[in-house]
Amino acid sequence: MFSPEGPRLRELAVQALSSVERGYDLLAPKFDHTPFRTPDSVLDAVASALRRLGPFDTGLDLCCGTGAGVGVLARVCRRGVTGVDFSAGMLAVARERVRPAGPRVSWVRADARALPFGPAFDLVVSFGAFGHFLPRELPGLFAQVHSVLRPGGAFAFPVVAPPRPASRAYWMLLAFDAVMRVRNAVWRPPFVMYYRAFRMADVRRELERAGFQVELQPLPEFGRRRDGSPRLRMVVARRLP
Repeated sequence: MFSPEGPRLRELAVQALSSVERGYDLLAPKFDHTPFRTPDSVLDAVASALRRLGPFDTGLDLCCGTGAGVGVLARVCRRGVTGVDFSAGMLAVARERVRPAGPRVSWVRADARALPFGPAFDLVVSFGAFGHFLPRELPGLFAQVHSVLRPGGAFAFPVVAPPRPASRAYWMLLAFDAVMRVRNAVWRPPFVMYYRAFRMADVRRELERAGFQVELQPLPEFGRRRDGSPRLRMVVARRLP
């Protein structure tokens, strides 16, 4: 994160004291040099899994950031791919850096909670964005995704197995969320970014309530934990007719 290409500590502090939108506008030029960008190994694994489900005609990358997911969609969609994000800075970087061969690519600035599309897509993906939504916002978010998918279309996203309570990762994420809650209690505007607010049981329930049929597919490239559970899974939520 603190390499010559990545943001400095002072830059991150300024971003964290901004709104989510403004923070990402500031971070955008260096975002791809931070751990916040989804690793290529995850993107490749999801693309491989989606190939087995496709082909698809049109795809939407929800909260696309600098466009990593658009590159995934370009591998599995035949007609067109759209990236949508509310950060103008992230979209500007995406337009400059992401120019995949294949289907037509378009970029739209919009809030994921109020998507400006009809049922125009066969596939919606999202990578690493759900920590920016509070649990009470999930029903509205999933309803928006449902509204832009054609019947039978898929909403797919990877989910990492939660760290065990005794692990170092668990306590690091717990501490991060605690710091963000204190920050939001004493500073405005809020910066919503919580790593432990996206719980799979709640997510599955809200997806089903929104009209999806939900399947969890292991991504074998990442192996399994000692108890046999997958380290990484892909959620595939199919829009019911």
